[in-house]
Amino acid sequence: MRRDEVVGYLVGARLAGVVSTSREASLRRYRLFAARDPRALLGIDPVGAWRQRDLVELMADRCGVSADPRYVTGPDVIDPWRTLTALDAFADRLAEAARKGSPVVIGTGHPRRLLGFYAALADALSAAGCTVLTPAQGRRVDITTRFGLRTYNLDYVRGVALVREPGGERPGREPGAHTHSPLPVRTLLAGAAEAGGALPELVIGDHGWVCGAGQLGFEAIGLADADDPALFVGEAEGTVSLVVPLDDGARSDYYLPLTRYVLKRACLSQ
Repeated sequence: MRRDEVVGYLVGARLAGVVSTSREASLRRYRLFAARDPRALLGIDPVGAWRQRDLVELMADRCGVSADPRYVTGPDVIDPWRTLTALDAFADRLAEAARKGSPVVIGTGHPRRLLGFYAALADALSAAGCTVLTPAQGRRVDITTRFGLRTYNLDYVRGVALVREPGGERPGREPGAHTHSPLPVRTLLAGAAEAGGALPELVIGDHGWVCGAGQLGFEAIGLADADDPALFVGEAEGTVSLVVPLDDGARSDYYLPLTRYVLKRACLSQ
């Protein structure tokens, strides 16, 4: 697709433009982040004060949401041209990793929605000579949720790290559990270090996978919705290398054209 066609697709599929994320949800997450609630920090330890109005201004600049403090209800908006610009930079970073044969980690807290997107990246990077790392498979991860402490196990599907409930789906099968926690990537990286093997030169993902890795000093890039200020704060402060503003809750097949676009730009099309 041409660039204008990508923008048109983003808007038509509601991956950008007017998105399914509500302004109320975004503002609620901004308030939680400003209060340093771990559920919104996603593993980031911000340097700045980041009051709610600061976050609205940041998200307007990086994501394209409304900067009007009086806009408090209704659908949120992501600027599709900002999305496209970030997708181009994302693809360029994948191309660089492929040229270098860099070891990478790919993980998602949105396996039901984004597993196909990340799995295609894993397949293409592996075919280009990158090692897609899969350490600590099966290791226990205890995550505090709104329902209390829940135990999950680290697993991989087509090279993509995720967590699943013990005794749920068989290992190696999708979909896995939704999580914002940075604990899975910390567990993965600790397992890699303990094994004495390669550590990733690049971490790709969303939510706590990006923030948790970036906070530990690993280069991390990924996707974030309008209600995910942590990744954009991390990018602004230099903890996270690159964020693509994008609705992360759409149907999984809606991301397929973006997968093709990214892989083609990165010269990784198979």
